[in-house]
Amino acid sequence: MAKPVQSGLDRILTLELVRVTERAAVAAARLRGRGDEKAADQVAVDAMRAELNRLPIRGTVVIGEGERDEAPMLYIGEEVGAGDGPEVDIALDPLEGTTICAKNLPNSLAVIAIAERGSLLYAPDVYMDKIAVGPGYPAGVVDLDASPAENIANIAKAKGVAVNDITACILDRPRHARLIEAVRDTGAAIRLIGDGDVAGVIHTTDPDETGIDIYMGSGGAPEGVLAAAALRCIGGQMQGRLQLNTDDKIARAAKMGISDPLKIYTMEEMARGDVLFAATGVTDGNLLSGVKFGRDSIETETIVMRSSSQTVRSIKARHQDMDKF
Repeated sequence: MAKPVQSGLDRILTLELVRVTERAAVAAARLRGRGDEKAADQVAVDAMRAELNRLPIRGTVVIGEGERDEAPMLYIGEEVGAGDGPEVDIALDPLEGTTICAKNLPNSLAVIAIAERGSLLYAPDVYMDKIAVGPGYPAGVVDLDASPAENIANIAKAKGVAVNDITACILDRPRHARLIEAVRDTGAAIRLIGDGDVAGVIHTTDPDETGIDIYMGSGGAPEGVLAAAALRCIGGQMQGRLQLNTDDKIARAAKMGISDPLKIYTMEEMARGDVLFAATGVTDGNLLSGVKFGRDSIETETIVMRSSSQTVRSIKARHQDMDKF
């Protein structure tokens, strides 16, 4: 009997991917609460790049921290890996929630997603309009072009509850003033977050635990693709539309193969095929505990997921060899 065809990602061990986010998280955590966003971000980038370059992959960053002219960040188009193994796309945010980390507030993460080459949305580093819900709802229950009132009502109906039992998660930004007003006018509640919309989207997958039913609003495209990758592994629905609202952004997107600046991307279009996703807590949060520094060890908590098996693993690690960090 012929053996089943396996994904090239089978050559990437789960623990190897976990080490990538662990190293970035520990580096950033050393600067928690110091008020220096750039420094925290840079050490996370350096740690993640170093660990990625040890992996047996031929990786291309398709969603990163800026484009080529913004190095030394992990820029879009950067090649990483040891130069052998499968060709993969990489979406990453070495420090999701730089402001959160600088202020030592909840839900800062080190995040990465890996998929086979050509599987992740290749897009410029711009804003993205997003809407997301967790699993268990009929297809099309939310629509980026629908009004906030329509989306809230559809979620409430599908869930079998009143509108005022629904809670939306929205980034606390001036650009969201009208959205916030529209949601509150429905009678629904809002959980405002200062940063960290990857965690915000993931929170919709377990509303009984997190109290969040739907994520709405605009944020970074890197976080959008990373969130879509996570939902591919857990289940849910998400739509995103790049904010290509200037000639320069449209031209940059066109160079990356995006011909329709108004296109709404589904979760499956942002993260196709077999996807691996990992996130390690930098600060304590609803999703993960932050890095803990002991006298003789460092403790981390990581969630690692795979879409093909719908496997979600939580890994709590104690690192005795502190010199490696």
